[in-house]
Parts: sequence; C-alpha cells; structure tokens
Amino acid sequence: MSQQGHAIGNYLGKPIFESIEIQDEAYVFDRIAEYEDDEFPLDRLSANELLLEPGLIYRQKD
Repeated sequence: MSQQGHAIGNYLGKPIFESIEIQDEAYVFDRIAEYEDDEFPLDRLSANELLLEPGLIYRQKD
C-alpha cells in the first residue's frame, strides 16, 4: 500500500482506512468480507474490488 487515508475504525486489531492507494489506483473501504468454510469466498468479489487482510474489502474509487 502506498498511501492511506485516515482510519475510520478497526477490525481484528487492524485499522480500517477510509481510502487507500495501490499502484496509482484509489480504493475506498466498502465492507468486511464474510468468512465461510475456513476461507474468504473470492468469487464474490467484483472486478473492481480488493480483499486485504484481515478481511477488508475495498472498491475502486469512481
């Protein structure tokens, strides 16, 4: 992660940032991923979403 916005909360001891920038692409926090059968179902992510540990989903900013 190259840049992070301000923290808007935390989840499992890790900060949730309002926005992040990865490889010159801006993303905003969207939701916490559902953990099912000992894994995160990645097939539920849209093409414009990222899953970051510990289970935070960010979507590409419009």
